[in-house]
Amino acid sequence: MKAVLQRVLSSSVTVNDQVVSAIGRGILVLAAIGPHDTKKDAESMAAKVLKMKLWPDENDSNWKKSVQDIEGEVLCVSQFTLFASTKKGNKPDFHGAAKPEVAKELYEYFLTQVRALYHAERVKDGVFQAMMQVSLVNDGPVTLEIDTSPARKGPTATSASSTPAPESAN
Repeated sequence: MKAVLQRVLSSSVTVNDQVVSAIGRGILVLAAIGPHDTKKDAESMAAKVLKMKLWPDENDSNWKKSVQDIEGEVLCVSQFTLFASTKKGNKPDFHGAAKPEVAKELYEYFLTQVRALYHAERVKDGVFQAMMQVSLVNDGPVTLEIDTSPARKGPTATSASSTPAPESAN
């Protein structure tokens, strides 16, 4: 699962010329479901989104407070295009995203988890699979990408240490 978090002063989602959701100070979460994502990924992402330190504290020391700490709002928007591959040609390939029926179920579970871990009335969302206009006033700007299964580089921990550590190292 991937998400892009944007610290915002305000954000809204409009569908068919109607504002369907709007928030004030908080975070806009653009969330994408991959074909191998699980409920565990959605739970992990929900917790990470809410705990991410994006705001300064009272002493203006940066990266000290989460959306929960500032009692901000959260606007979640499904965004399958985060899984686009642009390696070949100029047309994005979306085969890295989960099928819509699978993605919808897991996205809704993610949204349920965010609401359960925070104040449900402070968590808004867009409309799954709709053409949406997402507006925001970026604060900073601060924009971060989170991935529950980042690409691995080099050997994995288990393959790197296949021999037991010497007794003296324990």
